[in-house]
Amino acid sequence: MDIQGNIIENSEPTTIWNKMFVSIFFANMALNLGQTMSNSLLAKYADYLGAPATQVGMLMSMFALTALLFKIVSAPAMDTFNKKYLVMGAMLIMSLAYVGFGLSQSISSLMVFRLFQGCGNAFGNVCCLAIVAEALPKDKFNTGMGYYSVAQVVSQAIGPTIGLALVDLIGYHKTYFINACVMVIAFLVASRIQLNFTKVKKFRIRVDNIIAKEALLPAAVIFFMAIGFTTINSFLIVYAGKQGISTGIGFFFTIYALTLVFTRPMIGKLTDKYGLVKIAIPAIMMTGISFFIISMAHSLPIFLIAAFVNAFGYGACQPALQSLAMKAVSKERRGVGSSTNYVGMDLGTLAGPIIAGAMAENFGYVPMWRVMMIPFVIGMAFIIIFRKNIKSIEEKHKKNVLQ
Repeated sequence: MDIQGNIIENSEPTTIWNKMFVSIFFANMALNLGQTMSNSLLAKYADYLGAPATQVGMLMSMFALTALLFKIVSAPAMDTFNKKYLVMGAMLIMSLAYVGFGLSQSISSLMVFRLFQGCGNAFGNVCCLAIVAEALPKDKFNTGMGYYSVAQVVSQAIGPTIGLALVDLIGYHKTYFINACVMVIAFLVASRIQLNFTKVKKFRIRVDNIIAKEALLPAAVIFFMAIGFTTINSFLIVYAGKQGISTGIGFFFTIYALTLVFTRPMIGKLTDKYGLVKIAIPAIMMTGISFFIISMAHSLPIFLIAAFVNAFGYGACQPALQSLAMKAVSKERRGVGSSTNYVGMDLGTLAGPIIAGAMAENFGYVPMWRVMMIPFVIGMAFIIIFRKNIKSIEEKHKKNVLQ
C-alpha cells in the first residue's frame, strides 16, 4: 500500500476462481437478483395500474435514459477512482429506487423512480464488468466470462419467480421493499471485494473517456440484440396474461436461466477455441427462432420451449460480445470499454420497449414479436460484414496473452 492509501497492483491472476473473482461473482449475483425481481414486475404493475402498452414501453425504457446520461460521468470515473466504491454506491442508489417503487401509487411516480434507478445502473453492472476483467487470467478470458455470467443466470432463474410469488402473497408495495433489502445485501457483498487499485490519472470528462472507438463494433451488435431482447423483459408476462396464461409464466425465466447454467460456460470455452464469429451467428439465429415460437405460443409448454431455445441464442451470445469489448481495449481503458458496451445495451434498452410497445398497441402482440426479430438479423449481418475486424481483435488479444 502506498502513502496515499492506494493498493499497489499485484501480478496477473492465474486461475479463474481466485478471491477477487469469487467476490465480484456473488456481488453481481445479488445485484442482478434485485434487478430481475424489479424488471419482471414493473410492466405487470404498470398494466395493473391501467397503463396502455405504449406507456408501459416508455416506463420500461426510461431507466436507460438516465443510465446513458450518467455514463458521461461513470465512464471516466471508473478509470480514475476505485471501482469497488463506485459499485457500492450504485447498489445503494438502486435500493432507494426500489423503495420509491414500493411507495408509488401512479405511473408518473413509477417513471420518476425508474429514472432514479437508471442513475445507479450507470455504475452498477458496468463497474462489475470492468472489475471482473481484472480478475480473470488472459488465456481463460471467455471461459471466465462465461462462468461470471452464471451469476446473472442464477438471478434470472429465481428472481422473476420469487417476485411474482411475493406479489401474489404480499402485494407489489411490500415486494419492492424486499427488493430494496436485496440491494442492501448486494452492497454488503461488494464491500468484501479486494480490488487491486492504483490511481494513475486525473478525472476528466472527454469523449475518449466515455466511448472507446475500438469497442464500438461489439457495442453495435449488442445494441441490436438488446432492442429485440428487452421485448421479453417488457412484455412477455403481459402477453402471456392476455393469452390466458397467468400461472407459471415465471418458469419461462427459470427454464431460460437453468439452461444458461450449462450453455454459458460451454459457449465460453467454444468461443476461446473457435472465435466469436463461428459461435455468434448460429446463436443469433436461435434467438430469432425463439421469438417466432413466442408469437405462436398459446400454452405454457410452448413458452418454455421458447425459453430453452432463447438460452442458446442471446443468452449464449451476450457474454461473448462483452468479452470482445474488453479484449478490444487496453487494461487501463477497461472502464471506458465496459461503458461503451453498456452504452450499446442502454440504447437498445431505450429503443426496444418503445418500438415494441407502439407495435403492440397499433398492430397487436403477435406481429410485434415477429417484427422484433429484425434487429437480430441486423446484428448477425454486422458480425458477417465485420468478421475480419472481430478476428483481428481476438488475434491481438491472443498475442498479448503469449507475451
